[in-house]
Amino acid sequence: MEYTESNKETQFVKEGPWSELYVLCGHWKSDLEFYGDDLRFLHHLIDKYFMWITKQENLDMVKALEAGLSLLKKKNKDLLEKVGRHMGQLGQMVEDYNKTDASIIKTEHEHLEEEIANFVSHFRGNRKEVFAITEYIIDSESLANLMDN
Repeated sequence: MEYTESNKETQFVKEGPWSELYVLCGHWKSDLEFYGDDLRFLHHLIDKYFMWITKQENLDMVKALEAGLSLLKKKNKDLLEKVGRHMGQLGQMVEDYNKTDASIIKTEHEHLEEEIANFVSHFRGNRKEVFAITEYIIDSESLANLMDN
């Protein structure tokens, strides 16, 4: 069994679907760019109502939200840079296979995939929290009347 697994690993490293992984990274990049745009929107949403907040508990919630958005924005930027570098490595593997680099690039790809999955999970949770807290603040601060004007 170990020989079979080792043989599959060697075959992947040698033949690797490098062009397929490159295309997948292109999708990751596109998704991360979308998440970056969405983070800018969420930050704008918070800023729009921040000046109308009068209750300290609401101010504290918004500050915590903004801190979370800032961390996500930084992580998004970091992931975009990593994906860009990884795409460059994969492009080189497509053009000129290097056995030494192949297993390293495969491992990096797996780690990057895990990082992106974790980011998406945190992003979705934060996004839901932004909308829930924004709705709560609009109701508790009676901001709905201001929005109608």
